Amino acid sequence: MMVGAMAGFVVNDALVKYVSQTLPSAQLIFMRGAMATLLVLGVACLLGAAAQLGKVLQPRVAVRACVDACATVIYLLSLFHLPLANATAINLAAPLFMVVFAVWFLKEQPGAARWAAVAVGFAGVLCVVQPRSDGFNAWALLCLGGTVLHATRDLMTRCIDPAIPSIVVTLATALAVTLLSGAMSLAQGWQPFGAAELALLAAAAVFLAIGYFLIIQCMRTGEVSLTAPFRYAALLFAVVLGYVVWGDVPNLWAWCGIALLVGSGLYVVHHERARTVARARAIALAAQAD
Repeated sequence: MMVGAMAGFVVNDALVKYVSQTLPSAQLIFMRGAMATLLVLGVACLLGAAAQLGKVLQPRVAVRACVDACATVIYLLSLFHLPLANATAINLAAPLFMVVFAVWFLKEQPGAARWAAVAVGFAGVLCVVQPRSDGFNAWALLCLGGTVLHATRDLMTRCIDPAIPSIVVTLATALAVTLLSGAMSLAQGWQPFGAAELALLAAAAVFLAIGYFLIIQCMRTGEVSLTAPFRYAALLFAVVLGYVVWGDVPNLWAWCGIALLVGSGLYVVHHERARTVARARAIALAAQAD
């Protein structure tokens, strides 16, 4: 689910980045958000969750949605003033915060293997994006604040009542981002747009909704410190899209980083499978002893 969410977010980002060449940022975020909200609302009705739509105002759901909206706006504001590589590196530090927060607030106890996987994965991020030292300034600190909010949002997802459908939580998120960007667009102003831009934003809305739903499902059902390293899969999708759309070819450092990213994720999977098998054997032996 985490890998699927990252794929949805990266495709969405690529489409929005393309449209941002001709439309103001707040306007395009609002248009995309409005379409995503309508899409999620329709899916919620098809899934039989119409009777629970009022739970978007449930305190924990609403607060999580507000945190997500603020994180999105803060990240975009910093992105406009930072090199893309620097902003990406900072934003993908979220798994580090998630593991720390999981230890503090959720009382999870990740072993050395998970800490190592997160550290190696982040080293891979730095190898791929290769941030320049002159790019870190006050805007980088703002971007770091957005990253902390993203990690906070994902942990807050686990505190939501399991009886509330994930599609309702997804709707609350899309609605909050739409309302906040709409307010910003009134101050920034609007520009005319054509059918091509509308179609690209509609496609972005679909991938955004998919990403929202999958990451919410992942945060509600998966162990945070286990799924966190797989967030780095976003860079793998970004490399492929960068080559297909813009002809960008990773250099040697980037390929080394990709190897670290893939290796850390596969190591976590292997380590967790070994732990699961060992735990199952221990339980079986204990049952036989009884």
